[in-house]
Parts: sequence; structure tokens; C-alpha cells
Amino acid sequence: MTPELITSNLFITLLKPEHLPLLIDYQNVNREHLAKWEPVRTEDYFSRQETKKQIDKSVQNFKSGKELSFVSLNKTKTEIIGLCTFSDITYSRSPTCHLGYSLSARAQGKGLMFEMLQCTIDYLFEQYHLQEIKASYMPDNSRSENLLVKLGFEKEGFAKGYLRIAGQWEDHILMSKIAD
Repeated sequence: MTPELITSNLFITLLKPEHLPLLIDYQNVNREHLAKWEPVRTEDYFSRQETKKQIDKSVQNFKSGKELSFVSLNKTKTEIIGLCTFSDITYSRSPTCHLGYSLSARAQGKGLMFEMLQCTIDYLFEQYHLQEIKASYMPDNSRSENLLVKLGFEKEGFAKGYLRIAGQWEDHILMSKIAD
């Protein structure tokens, strides 16, 4: 069953085919804003066809239990506010996953990503019985650092040249949150 989570300001659910026009808009409107935090994107990435493939992959990954890609919408469900993905879900000795997220430029500084992540993290811990959620941020991204600390993540370490972001191998601070 597809979760539908409601917070004070957001409607949160899994990314679905019906979100295609909203996701195309989100990615194109926020192209420049998100470029400094993401891998280099080709022009194809922003096309209808590639965006549909992203959604189809998200749906398949949910069905296989590998990943949950959430979308937060405004209350009228006419605009994507943010995205978060819990990937690499494993149920080995220590059930865990990795968190990634993005927020619309227009929604910055309003507490909406905190609201989304607090809700989805609680959902993952309660419904998927995970022990740990991992996240990382680039050392100069103080907004992500503050957000993760506020959510209860703790620093685990430093990874030199961890991810290729905006065409460069970037260092990252590694964080995790353990289930209560």
C-alpha cells in the first residue's frame, strides 16, 4: 500500500506516474538551484521521457523493497515542494538505508524539509523497522548540517572525495540516526 502522510503544510506520498508533470516542472524550475548539490545533469535528464523513466524506476524500486522515493506536495497537490529518497534498504544484521533529499528554491528557509524528513523518517522506523538511517553532506553545506543535526543525526566520520557533485569529487561528512 502506498503511504500518504499529512503534515501541517505538506501532503507526502511516494513518487508515482501521476506526478510526471509536477516533477518535470520541479526539476526544470530548480535546475540551477540544485546543480551545485547534484551530479552533472545532461539536457536529456530534464526531458519528459527521462523523467518518466525516473518515476518508473522509483515505482519498481519500491515494489522490490530497495528504495522509497517520497515527494512532498503543497496542500492542493499542485506543486512539488521537495523530494527525499531512502535508498539501499537492507535487512541484514543491521537494517539500514541511505537518505538523500532536495528542496525547491522557493521553499527554502520555511522548515518544510525538516517537516518532510521528520515525518518520513518516523514512517521508515515504524513501518520498515530499520535500525539506522545514514546521510551525508558536503562540509560547506551548513543548511544540510543544521537540518540533519536537528533531526537527531550524529556525525560518524569524514569521507574524502566521496561523491561526484557538479563535476567534482567532493568530500562529505557522514551522519547517521539510530532508531529510538
